[in-house]
Amino acid sequence: MAVIPDAAPGPVSAVTHPAPPAQPAAPAPAPGPGPASAKLVMGLAFAQFGIMATLLTPVMVTLALRVAQIVPEDDRGAALGQVLSLGAVLAMIANPVVGGLSDRTTSRLGRRRPWLLGGMLVAFAGLAVIALGGNVPMLMLGWALAQVGGNAALTAVTAGIPDFVPEQQRARVSGTVGMMTSLSMIAGSGLANAFSGHLALAFLVPGLLGIAGVVFLCAVMKDRPARPGAFAPYSFREFLRSFWVSPRKHPDFAWNFAGRFLVFVGISCVTSYQTYFLMDRLGYGDGEVAGKQFVGTLAMVAAVVVGSVLGGQLSDRSGRRKPYVLGSSLVIAVGLTLMATAYSFPMFVLAVVVFGFGEGLYLSVDVALAAAVLPSPDEAAKDMGVLNIGNALPQSLVPIVAPAFLAIGGGTGNYGALFFFGGVACVLGALAVQFIRSVK
Repeated sequence: MAVIPDAAPGPVSAVTHPAPPAQPAAPAPAPGPGPASAKLVMGLAFAQFGIMATLLTPVMVTLALRVAQIVPEDDRGAALGQVLSLGAVLAMIANPVVGGLSDRTTSRLGRRRPWLLGGMLVAFAGLAVIALGGNVPMLMLGWALAQVGGNAALTAVTAGIPDFVPEQQRARVSGTVGMMTSLSMIAGSGLANAFSGHLALAFLVPGLLGIAGVVFLCAVMKDRPARPGAFAPYSFREFLRSFWVSPRKHPDFAWNFAGRFLVFVGISCVTSYQTYFLMDRLGYGDGEVAGKQFVGTLAMVAAVVVGSVLGGQLSDRSGRRKPYVLGSSLVIAVGLTLMATAYSFPMFVLAVVVFGFGEGLYLSVDVALAAAVLPSPDEAAKDMGVLNIGNALPQSLVPIVAPAFLAIGGGTGNYGALFFFGGVACVLGALAVQFIRSVK
């Protein structure tokens, strides 16, 4: 290895000194993931579809119907809020904790597969408890198991994007995977409608879809175990650290978390309360609401697909993320405003179409943006789990604060106030993301 002297060259000396031994080269940085194969993208998408069908079908339709079966009409809103809130709090805890454990997993199956498979089996057991339970505490127990297990599996799927997908593909893959959330809503609404006379099957069949999805992903992903000794032992301190990424050291991560949280506050206003909106404001009975919700979901998902494909293609092509997050959040806010003023089913459908197009744009770029601001690639699951608190926490907080908005002006049905609140949250979320500096 040639040695270049620091001083300016002078006359060559008659005496030469041997060059010092060459220093070993610094290890090359670990290569990023190669292009994602079609099988891998399909696996991520199918797993997301199944997990979200497992979790969203109860949130959208079946939990409300199950609560209505066993709770008097005047108490059903509060009971549903209790069930959803407990599950969402546990989901919030499960995301980063399971993420930290997954990052450390040294199993020969890899560090993601055990949590995919184990999580979905726990979620299915929880759905069985809901289907068979006959009181609110049993529903709370079942939904707690379903949320913990489902979110454990979801954390592993989300980590798969920074693990296995290169930067130049992330918006398109994120769009494809994110689109599955809305397609799962169609499947869930369709299953709820098909099994309206057998509500237990409306809980269990989506759980079987979730199991099938994660099994397929496990078969096609090239998972690897964590390197032994690469992480500190999972102590109580590490447990606490699972919930924290310093906003001072990683401000872009913090702004992305804030933006995601606020946008999902708006989204949760719809996913948690559209069943009661159709029943209370538009006057549909228990036997009609599943069918009407299925029609609305079909229209919304068509818009989500268009938004996801368009947003992913344009964002990857331009290399920009923030303008699409800004635009999509504002479109979601417009959809919420339309829903707030809807007093007929056609107006409701128009509102969810606008809402769905904005959600599709958002989902196509949000995960790609999140992957770009992760503090450490080696702790992708833990950090994505922290970000996923921004998805889960609104599911807990919105049912807590919603009754206050619904009660504005007297009564319990001021959905206009609730959806306006969600629209304002989306606008604030769009503005928060604009403070990110490391991503265009």
